[in-house]
Parts: sequence; structure tokens; C-alpha cells
Amino acid sequence: MDIILENSLVVIVMGVSGCGKTTVGKMLADTLKGSFFDADDFHPKENIAKMSKGLPLTDEDRSGWLEILAEHLKKREAEGVTVLACSALKEKYRTTLSKDLKNCKWVWLHGSYELIYKRMTQREGHYMSQDLLKSQFDILEEPAYALKVDIGSNPEQIINQIKSWI
Repeated sequence: MDIILENSLVVIVMGVSGCGKTTVGKMLADTLKGSFFDADDFHPKENIAKMSKGLPLTDEDRSGWLEILAEHLKKREAEGVTVLACSALKEKYRTTLSKDLKNCKWVWLHGSYELIYKRMTQREGHYMSQDLLKSQFDILEEPAYALKVDIGSNPEQIINQIKSWI
């Protein structure tokens, strides 16, 4: 069942690479009759090249990218429901992304290193190296305010859990 929200809302689906942010984000946007954006699509070429070589991004690498995303979300919020898939692993990244938003909800897709690594080895065509997964788990600052969703469930169950929470 689709939900149609009257008010503007931004939902940011976060977590380490390979946890299902894009899959869940697209499904959630469809369910909420909103727009979906993947933060990876906003990375400058330099960031993509660095990650493709198995090098983790620094906070400096991310700063301009996060500002672009924040501005994009601010514009989109006025247009209805927007869902963004973004790792947003540190609190300062989440603060930058949501600083000017009036109605922002966070969904944290959570799973074990072993499960996510296995999923990453099975996907094709993504520039993010499996070798960077450990660095993402190392820098992850768990958000107490986010809906924490276990990725062991199937995507439909995850969507139903998020819809109930919203």
C-alpha cells in the first residue's frame, strides 16, 4: 500500500556501502510517491577515482560534496517527499546534510560486517571497493535518533517497518 504525505519530508537512508541504501531508498520513494536521489551520483570525479583505487575519502574530500547535497535537499524539501541514499557515517556529515531542513528523518540500515562484505562481493558495476568496507565500519558513529533497521529482513519488510515509523 502506498502512502501519500501532505507535507514535505526528507528521509535519509544511511549506512555503510553495500547495506542496501539504494534499493531501500528507491522502494521507499516509490511507496511515498516521492523523489529518490543517490548521494553517490553527486560525487566529483576526484572522489570516485580515489574510491575506485581503494582509498578512503577524507573529511576534506567530503566537505564540498556534503554541502552540494545539503543545498539540493533544502530545495527538494519544499517540493514534497524526498528520499536520499547516503552513507552519512559521521555525526558532522549528518549535521551538514540536515542543517536547513524542517522535516528530516533518518533511517540507518544496519548489518554485520560479514553479511555486508558478502553482498558487496556479489554486486557488479560499483566503484566502491570491498576493501574500504572496514574503514567505513571504523568511522561509523551510530545515530541514536535514527530508525535502526536490520538488513537481514527482505526489502519489503524493511519498507513496511519504515512506513510504520513515519
